Amino acid sequence: MQQIAIPGVFKQKDKLFTLNPAPCRGMRVYNEKLVHIDDNEYRSWNPYRSKMAAALLKNISIHLASDSQVLYLGAAMGTTVSHIADIITKGTVYAVEHTPLAMHTLLDVSKYRSNIIPILEDAFHPDRYASLVPQVDLVYQDISQRNQAEIFIENARRYLKSNGIGILMVKARSIDVALPPRQAYKIVESTLKSANISIRSIDDLDPYDKDHSVFVISSPNAHKENL
Repeated sequence: MQQIAIPGVFKQKDKLFTLNPAPCRGMRVYNEKLVHIDDNEYRSWNPYRSKMAAALLKNISIHLASDSQVLYLGAAMGTTVSHIADIITKGTVYAVEHTPLAMHTLLDVSKYRSNIIPILEDAFHPDRYASLVPQVDLVYQDISQRNQAEIFIENARRYLKSNGIGILMVKARSIDVALPPRQAYKIVESTLKSANISIRSIDDLDPYDKDHSVFVISSPNAHKENL
């Protein structure tokens, strides 16, 4: 098992794994494979179920430290959230999800991962969870809505540290089902640039997710260091 650039993420035969924490030994979140090596238990990280795993397998540069504070928008049932929680053993994932059904499963995932804080709320209203979420190192968003760029902008401005980064997963068909994916991505790119947000990279997630792209974004609050 070889560790990749992000501490806590491992690779074996072109497959990714995270270390299952002690309280979760033997437990699966989404029927993923468990691998035992020496005294450690690893969870396979399926790139067809997790866009972040897909991005890492495509060698997209994402920084995540063991003590990172992460705001996750669109947490769903906790597939990717659980793997991030495995990685940031000294940090916290603030997992925002607005559907009660998905939240029910997310709560089960968080029972044995104390560094997951589930938040039942609409990410379009970041002020509603201001009492729970501090300034974070990473804003990660996976929300399939037409206004997903605007949602990201509001949350990043409010919560992202000046030296933090943003990861925005964009589903082209959610922007405009009639447009070719590249044109849909251009709309998101234009929206971000209009808000004076610097984009580090844009990459598609083929073959793992068709018509999806990942935007890696600098903090819109970076200029505040000089104020």
